Amino acid sequence: MRSSNPVFSRRGFSRDNGYAGFNTAPQAGGTAVGTQGGPYAQPQAGNPYAQNPYAQQDLQYGAPPQAPATTGRMTLDDVILRTGTTLGTLIVTAALAWALLPVDDANISRSYGIAIGAGLIGMVLALVQSFKRKATPALILAYAAFEGVFLGVVSSVVDNRIASGAAMQAVLGTMAVFAAVLVAYKAGWIRVNRRFVGFVMAAALGFIMLMAINLLFAVFGGGDGLGFRSGPMGILFGVIGILLGACFLALDFKQVEDGLAYGAPREEAWLAAFGLTLTLVWIYMEFLRLISILNSSD
Repeated sequence: MRSSNPVFSRRGFSRDNGYAGFNTAPQAGGTAVGTQGGPYAQPQAGNPYAQNPYAQQDLQYGAPPQAPATTGRMTLDDVILRTGTTLGTLIVTAALAWALLPVDDANISRSYGIAIGAGLIGMVLALVQSFKRKATPALILAYAAFEGVFLGVVSSVVDNRIASGAAMQAVLGTMAVFAAVLVAYKAGWIRVNRRFVGFVMAAALGFIMLMAINLLFAVFGGGDGLGFRSGPMGILFGVIGILLGACFLALDFKQVEDGLAYGAPREEAWLAAFGLTLTLVWIYMEFLRLISILNSSD
């Protein structure tokens, strides 16, 4: 199963012969079915990786693939620890930026300039990691640090100049979405299947394209562009953005679940942490934007 998260889309937790691909969830009886040739296609005859994408083929002797060794495999504790480390780095730098980069009238331009620079660096680091074949912990933590600076200043601006308490409300909203999606996913209320993935991918593509068009109109035409980020339309698109973030979380949970089932190597836990952090940042920013719109329209 492929996720819409750029990290998981690039490498994922499913591979065929060392090449990123699609896989369905393990079937009843413990057999994991891999696919090639497109999403959800049936495994090709003679494909030695059809049973487990992490099985290793003995190329020298042509021996059948063996199950991955039990040592060095990713565990749920690995994912939790590395996700906590990545999010902790982001939260610490956000708190420092909030405290050390004031947003009063005398300093807001400087603080905002630093925040934009940090945000751009964080975006570049995220793209670099997304296209790397292996996780680089230092790169992931550096992304979290710069992203934290950006979020800290933006949150301070919204909280101090637009809506008091907005940052805490956005944090609580993000936590609520995470918990709700996790419960719904584990309870089987959310089924990550082909139709679900297709819907999320199409919705995400349309959402991003509309936001890009709105930004272009705002930059070259001034004002709020097409109005997708202000007023009633802004509220509607804010809710849609949060719902898309919830869908991304479900896809990410599926990827982690498949990684555990297939015996992904331990370093893949850093990619899980990176992907989950990207999704949580998305949800937080959508909540913050929605709260800003609601308060500015009062």
